[in-house]
Amino acid sequence: MENAIMVAAALIGAGITAGLAAVGAAIGDGLVTSRFIEGLARQPEARGTLFTNTLISVGLIEALAIIAVVVALLMLYANPLIH
Repeated sequence: MENAIMVAAALIGAGITAGLAAVGAAIGDGLVTSRFIEGLARQPEARGTLFTNTLISVGLIEALAIIAVVVALLMLYANPLIH
């Protein structure tokens, strides 16, 4: 019975972690992209710099989401309390 509670807690924790990572990455990507469009509308001549900074920012945001999914998978498959 105690093992079933640990498995259920790991499943719930992994689901919440992956879900919040996806929502956070979506919000972050939307904010970065909106600021890019806003900056491009204000200064079209700064397109190269703005685009480079936008790609770096989106890459870092997505990397954090991927790391969170890896942590969620670790909670499921590498949990020493479940075995």
